[in-house]
Amino acid sequence: MHLIDWAIVFGLLAFIVASGIYTNRYARSVADFLAANRSAGRYLLCIAIGMANMGAVSVVAFFEMYYEAGFTAVWWRDLMWMPVMLLIALSGWVAYRFRETRALTLAQFFEMRYGRNFRVFSGFVIWISGIVNFGIFPSVGARFFIHFCGLPMEVPGLGIPMFPTVMFLLLAISIFFVFIGGQIAVMITDFIQGMFTNVVLLLILVVLLSIFTWSDITETLKTAPPADASLLHPFQTTAHRGFNPWYFLIQVFTVIYGFRAWQGSQGYFCSAKNAHEAKMAGILGVWRTIVFTIVIVMLPIGAYVVMHSPDKVETAQEVTEALGRIEAETIQKQMTVPLVLAKILPRGVMGLLSAVMLMAFISTHNTYLHSWGSIFVQDVVLPLRKKPLTLKQHMLLLRLSIFFVAVFIFLWSILFRQTEYIFMFFAITGAIWLGGAGSVIIGGLYWKHGSTKGAFASLIIGATVALSGIALQQAWPLLYPWMDANTPTLLSSTQVLLEGISARVPGIHWEVGPEAFPIDGQWVNFFAMISAIAAYVGLSLYDWLVGDKRPVNMDRLLHRGKYAIEGEHIAGSFPPVQGWRSFLPAPEFSLGDKLICYGNLAWSFGWIIVLVVGFGYQGLVRLNLAADSSIDTWATFWGVWVVISVTVAVLTTIWFAIGGVVDIKDLFQTLTTLKRDDLDDGRVLERYDDDDDETVL
Repeated sequence: MHLIDWAIVFGLLAFIVASGIYTNRYARSVADFLAANRSAGRYLLCIAIGMANMGAVSVVAFFEMYYEAGFTAVWWRDLMWMPVMLLIALSGWVAYRFRETRALTLAQFFEMRYGRNFRVFSGFVIWISGIVNFGIFPSVGARFFIHFCGLPMEVPGLGIPMFPTVMFLLLAISIFFVFIGGQIAVMITDFIQGMFTNVVLLLILVVLLSIFTWSDITETLKTAPPADASLLHPFQTTAHRGFNPWYFLIQVFTVIYGFRAWQGSQGYFCSAKNAHEAKMAGILGVWRTIVFTIVIVMLPIGAYVVMHSPDKVETAQEVTEALGRIEAETIQKQMTVPLVLAKILPRGVMGLLSAVMLMAFISTHNTYLHSWGSIFVQDVVLPLRKKPLTLKQHMLLLRLSIFFVAVFIFLWSILFRQTEYIFMFFAITGAIWLGGAGSVIIGGLYWKHGSTKGAFASLIIGATVALSGIALQQAWPLLYPWMDANTPTLLSSTQVLLEGISARVPGIHWEVGPEAFPIDGQWVNFFAMISAIAAYVGLSLYDWLVGDKRPVNMDRLLHRGKYAIEGEHIAGSFPPVQGWRSFLPAPEFSLGDKLICYGNLAWSFGWIIVLVVGFGYQGLVRLNLAADSSIDTWATFWGVWVVISVTVAVLTTIWFAIGGVVDIKDLFQTLTTLKRDDLDDGRVLERYDDDDDETVL
């Protein structure tokens, strides 16, 4: 890192800090702190939530995945997700109905739907899952900066380790943004960081493509040694031990089942002006990811070229020597791409990428600190209190909870032993909550017979499966020798069973050995979800058919019909369209909204056709009715994908920047004149309805 690189990093940081301080004047209530008083527009939401979900830890995780799987991961993840995300966005799946409930947090909705006891229980489960999942974020980010920037292992002149020092400083900056203005500061600074990141990533892509020719890239990727572990041909990937088709298929199921269940950025889920703006932000999000995807794919692929090309032997040797000084193999895999980039990127670009990673670290950490700290107060502490908190008490408790989360993840990052890819860790720790949460959310929003007993059972079983998987992964190096000595028959039988499955199902590699637990985090996540679904549906059906439980009044829950609130739906949009028509522009769509929607449909359906043709042709290959497509054909296909993606990325970056600036102006104007409601603090209040003698929440 040269002086100019450091100047770029600290210059941008100073600007972001000043922006955060400016927003403090608008945070005047609990609803402001938690959800920007539900005043955000679509472009502001789209860019900010994209940056919040990016994260330094996510960037490193994607580096691991694309370095391991190359362009094949683009087919199985990014392209295959496209029809799924399109249908989710256009239908408003979960997001639309959740916004109609007007809940400030997911667990507040749970109290409306399942009762206060379930709210407290679910709030505690999601909080535990969230902070454990959050636990490795600081360590991965700190290691990136240490190795990428070439920092010493000790702080010069002080003799204290650099690793905890960097974590402490980065967390302190993140806490500052949360404390200064809550969700308003988080959202505004995330937007600024998001737009800066989009521009810089495009610049870095140009630099990368000037270092390597397309021929350099494809010729090196063709040499990937193992059979069925291609980095170009997506249908020759079953030998990949981690990121093979099964991983991505389970991930698609997780996206649908657990959509909006993960609450790391829950402040954004309730910050939209109305349900329509939340839906439009989701539709725009399909395009928002293009910039991030194309660059995050190309950077690790460029690193792979450096490490495997005969023309880059000297650089590869330097990186190998640096990796050899890192003890843990897991951390070596995480740091491979950062160390390569540090060797090949020119002065100035190093600073820009460092600034992007700093913004990614801050944006995710301030969003997650805000979310997990708020969830504990709003969904565990608040429902247990008989008396409401004063505004001053409420804000103090929120900040103390956020500070505790920061201390916890700092200590966890120091003490926890990582044994898997980052995405596998995310899958298994997220499953503590996501295993049962999808059933509870989907059932609660769409099925009037979903019961409280079913909800409790779903969360308990999902969390139990996930926690068991985590415990086995951590204890396996000690457990395997004990089982080998005391229960050899059981161990042998397990080995035969798992290896039999592996032999019969392509892409599954379950081998019992002393090094690591044979079933990875993604499969544990899948087993947790399936078990939870069975529990929720089974007990809910029992309550409905045997227990004589009355169905839930969905109009009251979603503020529809006589419970409708003025201003919550755009004229002509109520009642919302149902069934297949929900995938088309609704009556509330303006001309501009319809153009966005149809443009999104055209973009997504174009890639869906590519997917259908690809899968269809591969089916003919499997039936011996056609010759398999060559590696050269796939290399050409990925070249076209890169050109199209870069073109669209440039256009959408300009478009979203203009829309976001307009949204920020509208947000500040709204918050300046808005009349605050002190009762709007996340509690579920009861009032008596004279018309039908019902209690209205």
